[in-house]
Amino acid sequence: MVGPSMSDEERTAASTRLKVGFVLLVAASGGLVALQAGGTPLYIGAGFGGGLVLGGALLYFLDRWWSEFLATTNRGRR
Repeated sequence: MVGPSMSDEERTAASTRLKVGFVLLVAASGGLVALQAGGTPLYIGAGFGGGLVLGGALLYFLDRWWSEFLATTNRGRR
């Protein structure tokens, strides 16, 4: 039988990088929308900051949903 290709530490590091990337993608989207609308640097920064907050909130709810999904389908780690 073949074992897992990643150790627990590698899996945790990859998960953390994915989560940070997700939040930064949402934040960059907010900043770019403000830039496209012709906003001043203050509005672009506010769009980026708002995107950080929104991305963090989305990540929180997605993480909770994923944990519940794994618990109900018995697909947790073995």
